[in-house]
Amino acid sequence: MMKMEQTLRKELPNLKLELSEQTQKTLCNFGMAVVEQNKVMNLTAITEPDAVAKLHLLDSLTVLCAQDLKGKKVIDVGCGAGFPGVPLKIACPEMDLTLLDSLGKRMNWLQEILPTLGVDAKYRIARAEEAVADCREQYDFATSRAVARLPILLELTAPYVKVGGAVLAMKGAAAEEELAESQKAIRALGLKLEKVEKFPIDGTSHAVIVLRKVAPTPKQYPRRYAKIKQNPL
Repeated sequence: MMKMEQTLRKELPNLKLELSEQTQKTLCNFGMAVVEQNKVMNLTAITEPDAVAKLHLLDSLTVLCAQDLKGKKVIDVGCGAGFPGVPLKIACPEMDLTLLDSLGKRMNWLQEILPTLGVDAKYRIARAEEAVADCREQYDFATSRAVARLPILLELTAPYVKVGGAVLAMKGAAAEEELAESQKAIRALGLKLEKVEKFPIDGTSHAVIVLRKVAPTPKQYPRRYAKIKQNPL
């Protein structure tokens, strides 16, 4: 725990984020809870405290550097162990967070652990392409990390976002390459590239791609996942 807190405190200024000591402690409590639960459930390959601070907590917080989430409705699509959604909610409690994932065991664990940390969220256990049916274009932002390459990811996330909102896609060193692959998807889904913000963490590039929703996503999207994967936009 101590090592995780030290790393977080040391690296936060590089993101130009100021978080209270209590907020930093809650972030690390969540990081440690993930590591502990990982002993009985496959949540992450990253378990060393220093790496959890850099590659889970700080990586998630880069979204706050790219966009102001205060008072906004945000959905974390394919949230897995809760990244980036949970650290974002801890650091910005004024946001309205929905966590979406198809794996019930993970989601049940999040529903158990988050109230003990004082974290309030909504939960949806469903596949991304199916859950959108009753909440289409209702969110200010959709964010996602480590779910799929960008053309596939955009078809899964854009339908959730209202016109004027944005998809906040988290990517690594291949961000520009995936963006180049996604030009057709961006146009077809009603999106427009606003910016790519890059953050060096632990010597590697972490990027947040901000794609603004400028027109409604056509009703035929998202398609069934097998079709999306077989024939990406």
